Amino acid sequence: MRRLSIKKAGAACLAVLTAAAVTAGCGAGGGEAAKNSKTKVVLNEVAHSIFYAPMYVAIEEGYFEEAGIELELVTGFGADKTMTAVLTDEADIGFMGSESTIYTYAGGTEDYVVNFAQLTQRAGNFLVSREPIEDFSWDMLKGKDVLGGRAGGMPEMVFEYILEKNGIDPATEVNIDQSIDFGSTAAAFSGGQGDFTVEFEPHATSLEEKGEGYVVASLGEDSGYVPYTSFSAKKSYLEKNKDTVQAFTDALQKGMDYVQSHTPEEIAKAIAPQFPETDMETLTTIVSRYHQQNTWKENLIFEEDAFSLLQNILKDAGVLEEQVPYGDLVTRGFAQKAAE
Repeated sequence: MRRLSIKKAGAACLAVLTAAAVTAGCGAGGGEAAKNSKTKVVLNEVAHSIFYAPMYVAIEEGYFEEAGIELELVTGFGADKTMTAVLTDEADIGFMGSESTIYTYAGGTEDYVVNFAQLTQRAGNFLVSREPIEDFSWDMLKGKDVLGGRAGGMPEMVFEYILEKNGIDPATEVNIDQSIDFGSTAAAFSGGQGDFTVEFEPHATSLEEKGEGYVVASLGEDSGYVPYTSFSAKKSYLEKNKDTVQAFTDALQKGMDYVQSHTPEEIAKAIAPQFPETDMETLTTIVSRYHQQNTWKENLIFEEDAFSLLQNILKDAGVLEEQVPYGDLVTRGFAQKAAE
């Protein structure tokens, strides 16, 4: 059995995912459905976020239906849960940070999970302060209490990557609280915990609207281009369902084309049914933030240099010791064909 070296948080994530893989055995989703009927695809997303707008555009504009896919969208609320759903065949396709595919591969999973389409190319979270700061610099976090993300997850690792880029040791110079569940940090911050918090939307904007916090930095801008989230499936599913995966990727590409050619106002209107609890003004503000920082790729191709950068971030975070092969964990064919 293949097993590579992982450390600390990566090992903790791996333990959960490997257990799921053992439970799942070698089974995978069924073969292709009849050509004249829609093929059901269960997609498990790591979170339901405006950050993933192109996917929701593809849903709301009917691109999956046009491609012959009956899509069932399930929210996993965490990359570990999304990966477990894929490994145990509760989901056909997972949408999450691709670090999870590295963890399961490194742990020796035989029917490992392969990335076939990259959606976001920047981090989607923001640093929120208790007070407005006009000229923010990252060294202002030295000695401060910051509500961070789960150890071994992309939000936290990218945050630490930015700190290190700015000459700050995240382990000794910043007090990062990683004990709060994903999605609960904004409430904790509102309740008085922390000097700063790292938040996804809509929580960052919500804190601003309530006067309880102020966005002072974009992790997406300060980290540079990072392969933040991608679509993946078990190797066996990709082999048995090539037409379905291609149709799925084609529909996604149409969503990517839409966000490249439409205004934030138009994008917000298109995805509004996915976020009924968010008013149009707030939705447009959030979409504009992501649009302006070039969050979404023009195509879905997961390039090798992006995968290498991801592994370097994992190494810097102390969760991976050995590189894993790009050719094993990324397949480019579906995205390349969709982009033609």
